[in-house]
Amino acid sequence: MPYCVKCGEKIPEDAAFCPNCGTPVRVDLRTRFETADWGERFVAWIIDMIVVGLFLAPFKWYLAWIQFTGFGMTPHFLKFVPFVDLGFDNIAYFLYWTVTEGIYGQSIGKMIMKLKITRLNGGRIDMLQAAVESIGKAFLLPLDCLIGWILYSDKKQRLFNHISETVVIKIRH
Repeated sequence: MPYCVKCGEKIPEDAAFCPNCGTPVRVDLRTRFETADWGERFVAWIIDMIVVGLFLAPFKWYLAWIQFTGFGMTPHFLKFVPFVDLGFDNIAYFLYWTVTEGIYGQSIGKMIMKLKITRLNGGRIDMLQAAVESIGKAFLLPLDCLIGWILYSDKKQRLFNHISETVVIKIRH
């Protein structure tokens, strides 16, 4: 189902105008994309966690072997804040998602699941949008998803998808 390019509201398939703000709907945008389900997105996330985890494992084993203890990089005042994690892995995941989704519009998990992240109007995202939407899933995932499910469940957006004006869609082939 398409979304309004101005306000992000769902637009019925046969609508000529957004029911929320009245913006005219271009005919070619009416049936352009279908948003991905939460289950498909979760599987893509699991695949990404495995791929990046396998890449990070040798480095972490080596650093553990030389007894490097810098994995807990979370500042002391944030150690007791629930759902916030600023560790080594989180930074690696943030960089991975920002680069892959900023350049290709997809991570490896999304490629396998035939999903893609786009602007609300279906256009390509830029690196800034990729970075903003990656902050939530890399550092604040439980809050990002929970707030998104509550506030934006009809749009199938996480909080940081909403902030970055992005949506995950299914690729039709």
